Amino acid sequence: MLDRELIKKLDMKDRSVWLATWGGCGLVKKAPGTWGTLGALPFGLAMLHFGGWALLLMATVVIFWFGYDAADKFEKMSGEHDAGAIVVDEVVGMWLTLLVAPVTIVGVVLAFAAFRFFDIVKPWPVSYFDEIPGAMGVMLDDVMAGIYAGLCLWGWQYLGII
Repeated sequence: MLDRELIKKLDMKDRSVWLATWGGCGLVKKAPGTWGTLGALPFGLAMLHFGGWALLLMATVVIFWFGYDAADKFEKMSGEHDAGAIVVDEVVGMWLTLLVAPVTIVGVVLAFAAFRFFDIVKPWPVSYFDEIPGAMGVMLDDVMAGIYAGLCLWGWQYLGII
């Protein structure tokens, strides 16, 4: 189930690997982005519960910059640009989406589904940011997917759908 070929290329003692793969979520061979997004949810929801949106926003910014560095190091170790195993970008995108999601089962499920949709389909400008070389491109396409998903959630709330 784990991507053993990729693991052989990595220094598993390097904390950048663990951050980039969000504790190993990205090392799952099938659908690592989905596993990374799922791995982001409990942390994001806990921050919302205990510290509110301000804590989640601060954590998102911090993880973006540390994630950028981890993704850069991971790319150099693996020799792959935007390797599927790098899922810290999904964490940032999901947390951005949670900033506007109602903290209900329906709200969280819709936030997850909307973020995954935009991350997979990559409508413009998500696709534009996806083409930026290096770790910045890795991170920014998921930021944009999170913004799109957040706008959908905001719109659905405004319209009374959720």
